[in-house]
Amino acid sequence: MLEELVQQITNVAQEITHDYEIILVEDYSPDNSREIISDICSKDKHVKGVFLSRNFGQQPAINAGLDISSGEWVTVLDCDLQNPPSQIKTLYDKAQEGFDIVFARRQDRPDNTFMTKGSKWFNRLMSFLTGVEQDETIAEFAIYNRKVINAMKQMGDYVRYYPLMDKWVGFKSTGVDVPHAVRTDGKASSYSIRKRIELAVRTSIAFSTKPLHMIVYLGMIITFIALIAAIYLAIKTLMTGIDVDGWFTLFVSMWFMAGMIMMVMGIVALYIGNIFIEIKERPTYIIEKILNTERNTLYQK
Repeated sequence: MLEELVQQITNVAQEITHDYEIILVEDYSPDNSREIISDICSKDKHVKGVFLSRNFGQQPAINAGLDISSGEWVTVLDCDLQNPPSQIKTLYDKAQEGFDIVFARRQDRPDNTFMTKGSKWFNRLMSFLTGVEQDETIAEFAIYNRKVINAMKQMGDYVRYYPLMDKWVGFKSTGVDVPHAVRTDGKASSYSIRKRIELAVRTSIAFSTKPLHMIVYLGMIITFIALIAAIYLAIKTLMTGIDVDGWFTLFVSMWFMAGMIMMVMGIVALYIGNIFIEIKERPTYIIEKILNTERNTLYQK
């Protein structure tokens, strides 16, 4: 769908300005996207092809595109045409009313129930953990002013999630309703459920310390319940003079506490692992080649 994508973006871009660029970030796709992008770039100097050295994931790929972009206004969208490029003009026109960021709110999503419900609950979880309200109808499709891009570049996070980052940097923002189309190539997205779950876990740990606070509260609750139970058993023993049979109680409590300890240690380990990744200060992506630019050499950020 790349040729159709570029044609549609070109049509809408030329309605706005003739000074534009289209950046296609190829995240080491298993298909022949590189050959198609190379062919498109040879025919259209407005198009830049960015080939990453391996598959880094969606968010690092967006990071690469934003870093290379040079326009006063920058739009991010997926390549599957579910976000209609014609709506770029809608976002741009809304931005001219004085907004620095305009988000596209997806209406009537044709995705299956699992995808829509999963997105809804993921965003609710992120809203709870980060304290920043998330809208499940908003994804990566948005338009940014250059000053917003520059602000997000200053964020040194290795783990990136732009629907949260663009809220954190602030600036005047709004949203507009846009249609969400069906994939026309008949193929399922390569963004698997496993990758989505991994993104949810990484993002929750990287953008929130609330799970650590919840561990403290949970520990206080368990301690309080255990104290009440101990007082109850002691009073019962003193009043009845009958020893309390504690084998079953001891068995259950031991396994319960063992499970709680493992869970707590697991959460803390995730945070330590995230710190370990951050202090390495590795680049979020590495570029193998850039087409239609003088910087056609190894580049990393």
